[in-house]
Amino acid sequence: MSVTPVVELPEAVDVVNIGLPLFESALRSQGQPVIGVDWRIPGGGEPRIVAALARLLGPGTDRIDRANAEVLRRLDEGVPMLVGIDRAGAVIEGMGERDILHCGPAIAWEDMPDPLQRSVRAAVVAEGWADDVDGAGGLVEAGEVHLRPANEHRTVVPMATSIGPSAPVYVVHDEAGSSTAYSSINQGSGAVQWFGVDSDAAIDRLRFVRDKLGPVLAEALATNGPVDVFALAAQGVPMGDDVHMRVQATTNLFLRDLLPSLVRSTHAAAAEVATFLSANHLMFLNVAMAAAKSLVEWASEVPDSSIVTTMSRNGSTYGVRLAGGGDWFLAPSPPVQDALYYPGFGPETSAPDIGDSAVLELVGLGGPAAANSPAVAGFLGGRMSHAIAATRSMQRICAGESARFRLPILDNVGTPLGVDVRKVVELGITPAVNTGIIHATDGSGQVGAGVAWAPLGCFVDALLDLDRRLA
Repeated sequence: MSVTPVVELPEAVDVVNIGLPLFESALRSQGQPVIGVDWRIPGGGEPRIVAALARLLGPGTDRIDRANAEVLRRLDEGVPMLVGIDRAGAVIEGMGERDILHCGPAIAWEDMPDPLQRSVRAAVVAEGWADDVDGAGGLVEAGEVHLRPANEHRTVVPMATSIGPSAPVYVVHDEAGSSTAYSSINQGSGAVQWFGVDSDAAIDRLRFVRDKLGPVLAEALATNGPVDVFALAAQGVPMGDDVHMRVQATTNLFLRDLLPSLVRSTHAAAAEVATFLSANHLMFLNVAMAAAKSLVEWASEVPDSSIVTTMSRNGSTYGVRLAGGGDWFLAPSPPVQDALYYPGFGPETSAPDIGDSAVLELVGLGGPAAANSPAVAGFLGGRMSHAIAATRSMQRICAGESARFRLPILDNVGTPLGVDVRKVVELGITPAVNTGIIHATDGSGQVGAGVAWAPLGCFVDALLDLDRRLA
């Protein structure tokens, strides 16, 4: 006669849950100890993506990793210096005298979202090519003004900015890579063009930047000498800046360095400019963007790399490019998912993610630096643990860490550096980009700010193209 064995169940069970978080949360709700492992099916289980990952993380690994090491070296060791301010049409290679450079990938006028169209119209009027915004729109529709992506001219502009040839631009040079990049001068807060506003006041602000702010700053820089941009940013990060959404500390450091030269200015608008600078906490944003662009341009020359060197949005499409590639890979621009809105506004009034400022996330600033920024934490739930989680997420998809941008809250670890398209696609985790939010349709400007998570599709296409190129 067989005897049924007696099974003695343990009084307590320690659980490691891999994958689906439902099981983990069910145990936690019952007060049971559980360790959750965020495991995902590589590439979503799609056969062609899994096959590409197998090649790029298998036989192709050594070749790619060697290239990535050089990309990381360039991103980490380059020293971008702000050397001056000049007229865009005089220094930006390939920019014609009837060109408007805009944020994001190339886009036709009729496909531009409302904020970007408004920005272009404002730029055309500021250039003096049209008397009003209606006339400006007519010139663009008639093909008398040419629209070109700023990124393809070594230039980056934040939010819905567009610039004409008379606009003043920061000139940033990295001697190690012999690369020079440019960015517009920040217009400040309120109803301004870079927030998709084309009012008379917004156009007047563009003229103020061109005729007063630009010349005064150019004079101060010429007297002061070149500014080590990332040396200032490295000080700003421990002071609470992510140097993207929050740049107050680094802006103050920047203006402190220029102060002796500014107070000696003989320009007639010096006092007016000083008043403007004292109220513009975003001033350093554009400087940091140009510095980041100079490094990713140098890094983009390295072949066989899986590191992303362009990440940009025009409010309609989101584009990425890899080092050594050159082709754009596009997906629809997403909404800003983790957001705080001004009273009376919300997702239904907001334009999709827009601007070139995501270049900062590629060099260890913005989302990678979120962990040390209480301001960023406010957009992610309010606790520093939420900001730390955003940085941890970036650590999982980056190939290295910065030697210059340090996070005191994480035992002084370097910020994540070098978004690796293989890791993005394998894990299904996309970069977090800290950004502002502007109104979708009425030209009223900024309605909030938050953190936007990049769409996965453009990274998948970039990975498949890398696989084809290396095959």
